[in-house]
Amino acid sequence: MDVLNHGFCVEKEQVMVKMNISLDEEVREELFRLVPPRRRSQVVNEALRKELRHRKREQAAKQLQELRKRSATLSSKEIVAAVRRDRTSTD
Repeated sequence: MDVLNHGFCVEKEQVMVKMNISLDEEVREELFRLVPPRRRSQVVNEALRKELRHRKREQAAKQLQELRKRSATLSSKEIVAAVRRDRTSTD
């Protein structure tokens, strides 16, 4: 993550923590075959970050849909009328 420091963009040091996770054997084999040993944590971290960002967006979209269901729907004529009323009341 980048941080603004005295007008300069500086990379913030990431604190890494160890954790145990389970992977499908096929995924593990591909990871070990395609990614060099000292890059595996970074690849897993980036993939997880991407998935979490995707899930956050899905959650936000669901919340937005729920809000839309509860809010009033206006026709084009109603919107135009409201804008005209607003314009005449401020003149």
